[in-house]
Amino acid sequence: MPIKLIVGLGNPGKKYDNTRHNAGFWLVERLAAQHRITLRKDAKFHALAGRLDNASGPAWLLLPQTWMNESGTAVAALAQFHKIAADEILVAHDELDLPPGGVKIKQGGGHAGHNGLRDIIAKLGTTDFWRLRIGIGHPRDVAATEQEVADFVLHPPRKEELALIEAVIDRGIAAFDLILEDKMAAAMHKLHTKPKPPASEASNPAT
Repeated sequence: MPIKLIVGLGNPGKKYDNTRHNAGFWLVERLAAQHRITLRKDAKFHALAGRLDNASGPAWLLLPQTWMNESGTAVAALAQFHKIAADEILVAHDELDLPPGGVKIKQGGGHAGHNGLRDIIAKLGTTDFWRLRIGIGHPRDVAATEQEVADFVLHPPRKEELALIEAVIDRGIAAFDLILEDKMAAAMHKLHTKPKPPASEASNPAT
């Protein structure tokens, strides 16, 4: 089934704009800018929303304007209004279990402690939606406390981490034509394949 709803997860407000937890927002905002789509506040969806017209039909871009742990409210509202099935939804979100520069696309699975995914699963009543997982790394080690994780995701990435995350978002944007055409296998291959460095860099032993 073609994707008809693309959701970016994050927290609203300038305080959170540059934090790791807003990586999903960054991708959808970049996608909207590329297609010259204005994301407008829509009270009935509790979100900023815009329509992307493509060969497969309209797809909606959505940035929930609730807190992260209530993201499902916006997703369920728009999906129900436009009669969009769970397997026609893709959610872009930050992923602790992938390093900065890591990215995966998959369908289904649990929430792995991500409160945005947890609420979407609860509000949709299913795990069948697609996820585009943007690696942000993990604080210290996998044994970090819940508070350490919360502090980590609610702070901006370091400069070198941000460069890796932005490169992944660029790859995600480049794969969206395939995603919207329901060519998920090709999109996965494109998304998961890191671009080769220019020949001049690859041959330089100092780099």
